[in-house]
Amino acid sequence: MLSRKIYTGSIVTSPNPRIFLSAGEASGDHYGAQLLTELRRRHPQLASFGLGGKEMEAAGLSRIVRAEDVAHMGITEVIRHMPYIYGEYRRLVASIKKHRPDVAILIDFPDVNFRLARELKKLSIPVIYFVSPQLWAWKRRRLRWVQQRVSRMMVIFPFEEKFYQARGVDATFVGHPLTELPLPTISREDYAQQQNLNPEKPWITLLPGSRSKEVRLNLPTMLDAAAALGNGYEYIVPVASTLKREWVEQLISASKRGGAGSPAHLVPDARNALHHARASVVASGTATVQAAVIGNPFVVVYKVSPLTFRLAKHLVHYPPEIPAPLDADGNLPIAMVNLIAGRRIVPELLQDRFTAENVASALRPLLADAPERSQMIADLAEVGQILRPASKSSSILEVADAVEALLPRNTPAGGRNVPASV
Repeated sequence: MLSRKIYTGSIVTSPNPRIFLSAGEASGDHYGAQLLTELRRRHPQLASFGLGGKEMEAAGLSRIVRAEDVAHMGITEVIRHMPYIYGEYRRLVASIKKHRPDVAILIDFPDVNFRLARELKKLSIPVIYFVSPQLWAWKRRRLRWVQQRVSRMMVIFPFEEKFYQARGVDATFVGHPLTELPLPTISREDYAQQQNLNPEKPWITLLPGSRSKEVRLNLPTMLDAAAALGNGYEYIVPVASTLKREWVEQLISASKRGGAGSPAHLVPDARNALHHARASVVASGTATVQAAVIGNPFVVVYKVSPLTFRLAKHLVHYPPEIPAPLDADGNLPIAMVNLIAGRRIVPELLQDRFTAENVASALRPLLADAPERSQMIADLAEVGQILRPASKSSSILEVADAVEALLPRNTPAGGRNVPASV
C-alpha cells in the first residue's frame, strides 16, 4: 500500500489558496461542486477557476470555459468538434499561466484533462486527478501520462486502486460519492404533484445520457420502447445539467414519440426520478451507478456511431483486476455495475441490439413482481456496498484532504496575497 498524506485539521496553509478545477461532464460537475463547497468551507477566501458546469459555477467556480460547450463524445464526434474544443483548451491553458493556481483538480474528462496535466506539470503545479478515466479499459498507453503528470490519483472504484498501485501510481480508493448521498425524501405523492405525474400509474425513468450526441442517439429508441410498453406507464426523462431543457423538448417533439397517452415528463433531477420509478432504461455511464446505489432495477443501453463502436470493440481490453466475460455477440461488458460485480447483473443492449422491442422485453420482468426483479434488487444492493469507502470519511472529504496536503504553507508577512476571485 502506497503511503497517504491525511489531513488532520492542523496543517497551516495559505489563507487564500487558488485552485484550478476542470470537469467537462454532468457527473464531474456534480462532484466538482461538492468538492468546491467543502474547500470553500475550509478556506472562505479560496479562489477557483477553470472548466465546469452550472453546479460548479453555483458553488463559486469562475468559469473560463463552460462544460456544456465542450461536452462532446466518441472518437468521430471529438474529431469533428476539435477546432472549437482546441480553442477552448487554449483559453484554459492561458488562464493557468496567468493565475498560477496552487493546486489543480482534474475530474475525469481525459481528452482535455490529460493535456491540461501536461501544462500543469511544466509549471510545477501539483495535480490531483479525481475519478479515473477508463484507461484500464482502453488507451492503456495513457498510463504513462498518469505516472508522469499526476501527483495523486483518487479513484472511485475498488479495482482501480489495485490497477494503479500495481503500476507505480499513488492511487487511493475513496469510495463513490453517490453512495454518500441520502435517499430523496420527497414523497411519491408530492413528486407526482410537482412534476405533473399520475400517481396511479407505475413510472419508468429514461436516462439517455448527459451529452447531446448521446441523447440524440439514445432517446428516440427509448421513446419507441415506451410506446411499445403502452399507456399503462408514465415516463420521466431527467435532463442533465450539461444539456438545455429546450433542446431536449425539441428533440422529443421532432421525433413525434411519447404520444398523447404517455407523454415524456422532463425533470431536472435524476435521483428523485430513480427513487420513485418502478424501473429504468439507462445509457451506460455514471447514471448506471446512480441507479444501482438507489436500488432501482434497470436495463443498460448504448449506441454510438458505427465507426466508434467498431474501433472501441477492437481497442477495449480489461486488465486481470477486472473479470469480464464476453456475451453471445463477443462483446465485453461496459456497464460499470457489471464490472464492479464481476458478473452481468443487469442486461446490456448495445448498438444493434438496442431496439425498442429488446428494451421492452428486458424491462417487462423488472416491472412485474418477478424473480428477475427481486434478484436484481439484491445484486444492486451488493454493488452499492462494494462502492462504499472503507474509512469512516467520505470521498469528497478525502479528496479535500489530499488538496490540503498539497497546498503551500502560510507565506510570511509581505508574501503574495491571493484575491478571492479571478
